[in-house]
Amino acid sequence: MLDYAIILGFALVILGVTLAAIRLVRGPTLADRIVALDAMTVQLVSFGGLAALQAANAGFLDVAVVLALVGFLATVCLARYLERRILLAAEDLT
Repeated sequence: MLDYAIILGFALVILGVTLAAIRLVRGPTLADRIVALDAMTVQLVSFGGLAALQAANAGFLDVAVVLALVGFLATVCLARYLERRILLAAEDLT
């Protein structure tokens, strides 16, 4: 039963990454792309958790934790960049 749940989880994660990749490419705004990249990171972290369950090896969890930290930092940096871009655009209008 657990094997079927893990396979279903892998399928749903792959579907989520695919849909987020489509949103990453199509946009239309930079904020949409940032959210899509963050969603892809979360999906890949869950992929690492599922891989750890399937292989019964905790080594995949280390990779998932590192990916989660890098994804968090990337999201914060991109959000800060977007905020500065919006503020500079608002200053140019005044």
